[in-house]
Amino acid sequence: MSTHPPREQIGYAPDEYARTNRCARWARAEWGPLYAALREALRADHLRTIPLTSGAVLLTAALQFTQNQTWGFRFVQNIGSVRADDPLPLALARTPLSLFVPALDLPVWGALAQILVVFAIAEIVLGRWRTLVIAYVATLAGTLYARVGIALGPDSPLGLPAADRYVVDTGPSAAVVGLAVFVCRRCRAYVTGAAVIVAMLVETVLKENLAGKEHLAAVAAVMLMCGISAARHRPPGSERTGSSGLPPIQSWKTRRGPAQRRSWW
Repeated sequence: MSTHPPREQIGYAPDEYARTNRCARWARAEWGPLYAALREALRADHLRTIPLTSGAVLLTAALQFTQNQTWGFRFVQNIGSVRADDPLPLALARTPLSLFVPALDLPVWGALAQILVVFAIAEIVLGRWRTLVIAYVATLAGTLYARVGIALGPDSPLGLPAADRYVVDTGPSAAVVGLAVFVCRRCRAYVTGAAVIVAMLVETVLKENLAGKEHLAAVAAVMLMCGISAARHRPPGSERTGSSGLPPIQSWKTRRGPAQRRSWW
């Protein structure tokens, strides 16, 4: 005999109870693998699990402090400021550090919060070096897109006005977006990943600027990396299964005999 009280006594109508269960199942399917990975890693090593994230937060805070000083502004600009007007070799040399230079027109706490949350999750799920590579590729994609967009011009849907060549392009936002998409793909949180991409599209439509389109370039680059990663981890022989994912049809004329066993699955 069940000891649980009826659903009506615990405050749930039958329809509401069913909806609650559906939402709980969806949440477990969407975020369960990510939650399990984070819980196990933090339980084992605590903050020692995220040395890259800790260093990135400290470096970003240090660069913010330095660029707000009269003696440090020019120094930070020289080592980490990127513009589409810069020579390409110089821009490529500054791009890695530009990821940790907060944008001057945005509050620094936003950049620090983005790094602390998204970089930490990515470092736990993906590992230190993979997180760093994906962050750099996403940032580099945005940096290179700015040059392509300016070359296309404002008349192209993917183009940018010529004035954007002088915009200082720094901050972790492109890396954060790229890491979020990659982590969602790795943990199969497809709805969350799609929501991130849709948010970037809405941002571009509502506020058409360099940053918004760079975020889309970062998403495109990371989606390409997701495709490469999926192809590399494809099980051997899966390319012979066909588009349906099932084994190829075998001929009934092969390997005849009473002891033959045919396995279709």
